Amino acid sequence: MDYVSALVPPVVMAIFFIGLVRVIVKTQGGAAKSKEDAAVDAAFARVESGPRTEHTTARD
Repeated sequence: MDYVSALVPPVVMAIFFIGLVRVIVKTQGGAAKSKEDAAVDAAFARVESGPRTEHTTARD
C-alpha cells in the first residue's frame, strides 16, 4: 500500500495542473480580445516607426 500513498499526490497535482491549463486556454480571447489586439498593434506600430528625433542643443 506504500506505492498507492506515493502515487496519489503526483496524480492529484497533475489533474489540478491539467485543469488549470484548460481554464487558462479557454479564457484566452473573449470580449476584450479585440481591445488587447489593438493595443499590441499600436505598440508594434510605434516601435516600427523608428525613434523620435528631438532637436536638442549640445552643451560644450
